[in-house]
Formats: sequence, structure tokens, C-alpha cells
Amino acid sequence: QVQLVESGGGLVQAGGSLRLSCAASGRTFSSYDMAWFRQAPGKEREFVAVTGWSGPNIYYADSVKGRFTISRDNAKNTVYLQMNSLKPEDTAVYYCAARSRGDYFPYIRADEYDYWGQGTQVTVSS
Repeated sequence: QVQLVESGGGLVQAGGSLRLSCAASGRTFSSYDMAWFRQAPGKEREFVAVTGWSGPNIYYADSVKGRFTISRDNAKNTVYLQMNSLKPEDTAVYYCAARSRGDYFPYIRADEYDYWGQGTQVTVSS
């Protein structure tokens, strides 16, 4: 069982930055793929970024590539999402998700993830 707790959301002006954190419980954090998803009002949950359990595997959605950076600190059981050059369309609830290591990379569908945090609100004003 893995418990995930997100933090770092808030209100920011367009062009600004935020850093989200996701703290995970459990001793096997390093064996999980860790991802960020987001969900805007009236829309489906969408993939943002993922960092694999092994090596430097990282993958981004096209909509955030070049602006967002995902990273993980296995010693702290924490995954981060640095968000720069934020746009109003980035406004959403951001969720951290985890899944045990699988046979390929990346996994980008929400139903492929086993554990979810409660979400943190990010609002970008124009």
C-alpha cells in the first residue's frame, strides 16, 4: 500500500512558476513509476508527466514539454513537478499517482495507476 500526499498548489499569474511536491509512504518508493496528472473542471483527467522507477526515464505530455520538469528524490520518497511559464490553461487539480514497475515505459493512462493522492489546486490567472 502506498499513500500519496501532494502539496505546493496555489494561485499564480500567467508566466509564473510553482513547484508541486508529492510525498509517498512505504519503503518501496524506488520501485514505482511516479506520475502527475491534472483535471480541469468538466474535463477528463489527463496525463502530465512521469518518471520511471529505473534510470533516467522521463516522459512529458506535449502540452507541458519545455515548461514543466518532473524529478524524484528516492531518499526522501518524494516526486516533484516544477512548473514554469504557467498559462491559464494549466489551471486544474493536479494529482500524483504511482504504479509498480511494469514491462514498458511510459504508462500514461490514468487507469494504469494504482495509487492516487488527494490532489492540489493550481490556478493560473491571466
